[in-house]
Amino acid sequence: MKFSHLSATVFLASANALPFDNRLLSFGSFASDFIQSTFFAPAQPEQLGSQLVADAWAHFGEAVPDFSVPLSNPIAHERKPESEWDYIVQRKDILPNHQLRVKSTPKGLGIDEVKQYSGYLDIEDETKHLFFWFFESRNDPANDPVVLWLNGGPGCSSMTGLLFELGPASIGADIKPVHNPYAWNNNASVIFLDQPVNVGFSYSEKRVSNTRAVGKDVYALLNLFFETFPEYNGNGFHISGESYAGHYIPGIATEILAHDAPERVFNLTSLLIGNGITDPLRQDPSYQKMACGEGGHPPIVSQEECANWNNDLPWIQRLTKACYTFDNALTCVPASLASARLLAPFEKTGLNIYDIRGPCEESDSGLCYKGLDYIDQYLNLPEVQEALGVETKKFEGCSNSVGYNFALTGDGAKPFQQDVAAVLEKDIPVLIYAGDKDFICNWVGQELWLKELEWTGLYKFNAKNKTVWETELGPAGEYKSAQGLTFLRVYEAGHMVPHDQPENSLDMLNTWLFGGSF
Repeated sequence: MKFSHLSATVFLASANALPFDNRLLSFGSFASDFIQSTFFAPAQPEQLGSQLVADAWAHFGEAVPDFSVPLSNPIAHERKPESEWDYIVQRKDILPNHQLRVKSTPKGLGIDEVKQYSGYLDIEDETKHLFFWFFESRNDPANDPVVLWLNGGPGCSSMTGLLFELGPASIGADIKPVHNPYAWNNNASVIFLDQPVNVGFSYSEKRVSNTRAVGKDVYALLNLFFETFPEYNGNGFHISGESYAGHYIPGIATEILAHDAPERVFNLTSLLIGNGITDPLRQDPSYQKMACGEGGHPPIVSQEECANWNNDLPWIQRLTKACYTFDNALTCVPASLASARLLAPFEKTGLNIYDIRGPCEESDSGLCYKGLDYIDQYLNLPEVQEALGVETKKFEGCSNSVGYNFALTGDGAKPFQQDVAAVLEKDIPVLIYAGDKDFICNWVGQELWLKELEWTGLYKFNAKNKTVWETELGPAGEYKSAQGLTFLRVYEAGHMVPHDQPENSLDMLNTWLFGGSF
């Protein structure tokens, strides 16, 4: 999602983020020892960025944070016998120790009437098991494209996207499905994937703590999925998602493009990233701009707070540049810790960090939307888990512990914009869209990093003016496009565009998938 957005800019959740809180600076005794011995040991000149880190912490006037939250443990699970699966597929020649277990999901759950599959990718030698739920297109599944949807966090289940944003149904207060007429599977078949492991219904005895490892796991799942269902492979395949998926999607695309046929049995058609965190260095300055009226919404803080908002930004950007240069925990963890300061003024407003038009709703999850509680309740029903072939004992929408694992590698502060550039250079189109009332991964920040993206189409892209995007409902946003890259600002939507503007988001998807013009 989405909601546990431990990004480079902040140890905080996004749809995929957890509300800003001192708990986000707590990771466990292992981290304390690691920070003390690695960041603050006597520095040699060749120790990558160590002196900068020490100088930055001296500037902030802080000691090493207190780390007290344990790392994640394996989720309780019980593996089902092979007799309960309709398909078990392996390709030992290209993916040794991998298999895909699939079952036809009963339509009696009431989520949709289309053909559905659920199951697990097993990476046996790593004891990883990734859960997915697939829905065929309501229109023409033999010819309609396939879309993969990913929520973010890191640590949030894509079942949120399925049952709260763009899937064929939502869950009502009575914990029963409610039909979604604007589901993204109206004209596309959609895979909802719980990743990394130990998120949602996925599980493992090991941890995944960085985007590059995610890319390898997701590539393996896709290869076996299209091996199992080759009938979908000629229809076009698109990767979509939001929030921390601004890291995931470019990383997955890079992994896909590192493999050629016949090893890779599917092709990549395009990427769609919604309100993503992709280039923290260039997105960080957007918080002050968004809070102070430059994002089209009235200022949410005082003039004095606006003037002081970026006092620490030069030091934060020095740390982030070091992370970009050295790409290691030594520099990237401090960059993430320091950049959390940019969110501190927002916490005082009491507004929803995913939609600045109002305050958070009270919810058991603390994630600003009561409807997310209904999803947790629904997916913990025994009959639902039995129908899906679920092997874990409990569903949790967002896992703090998975987010902390990523935080300890500094993954959130790392750059993924050049992965986007590499995809564009392969002539694979990319859509960057953003609801303009989101704060945590706001549209202003998207424009900032796109203006400096290093690729051959940069000059033509920057030379374009934004044009109004019209739908049947009227003006829906504004966009510009050049040489395969499209930026789309979506009016009156927060972090979760499909939730806030369902009809327009479906129009956006169909326009993109079928070659129309915004």
